[in-house]
Amino acid sequence: MKNASSENLFSIGEVAKYQHISKQTLIFYDKIGLFRPAWVDPSSGYRYYSASQLDYLDTILIMKKIGFSLQEIRAHMQHYDLDSSLAMLRRQLDVIDQKVAELRLIRSRVRSRCEQMEAARAHCAPAPGPVELEDAPEQYLLCRPVQPPYTLREISIATKQCFADSFDEGLPVFFQCGVVVPIERVRAGRCTEASLAFLPIERTNRAENILRLPAGRRACIYHVGDYLSEGPSYQRLLAWCEERQLRVVSDAYEFCINDYLTTHDESEYITKIAVYVEKA
Repeated sequence: MKNASSENLFSIGEVAKYQHISKQTLIFYDKIGLFRPAWVDPSSGYRYYSASQLDYLDTILIMKKIGFSLQEIRAHMQHYDLDSSLAMLRRQLDVIDQKVAELRLIRSRVRSRCEQMEAARAHCAPAPGPVELEDAPEQYLLCRPVQPPYTLREISIATKQCFADSFDEGLPVFFQCGVVVPIERVRAGRCTEASLAFLPIERTNRAENILRLPAGRRACIYHVGDYLSEGPSYQRLLAWCEERQLRVVSDAYEFCINDYLTTHDESEYITKIAVYVEKA
């Protein structure tokens, strides 16, 4: 019977321990033909590896850390040299650069969401917050129409379609959603019947369903609570505008600040409601 130790072989447990990986990983690598043992004991089925194989395993683990798939690693290591390795690593640099850019974008979106939530919490303490005027910058919204009968169900579907569009196309959206409510519906007390669902987005030519909001003066109120309870907040907003002789010249834009993404309690929802105004 062949003696593993006399042949300077390492057991699968030893290799797993040295490399800080599981035995199951080594067994899987063997099954897919990526890293096979130097010898398998025919009586026990135990796997043993040679000392020279440890460098080969190092290469696999380093390439995996760099971001190569197991299929890419297996294809590359069937025959590799300086030139093929250099070409593969240079291609991976492009992949890494793309991932870094994507992570920077995601980081900026998360930071923006945190800043919005902190600002909204300050405005809403104590609730309800005051109506305020703001000089809003130009803004862009990725939109989807809400289908009749314009209930929360249809709004949710349109919102999910916006997210699906943005993820499929890699669009530069912010991690925020909202809706547009026609002002005539607001005045009629139907403030939950949105016509559009949207995601704020950076200016881009990669999508057609983009709504541009111009820079301008907006009257805003932060509503605290679920969407069905927004009526009184809308009434306060319109009454405030009327008292100050401000004419509402746009539909209502609802920006979800604290929503299902950040709380399970609908009573904690915070929605920024904004309308463009002009002096009457």
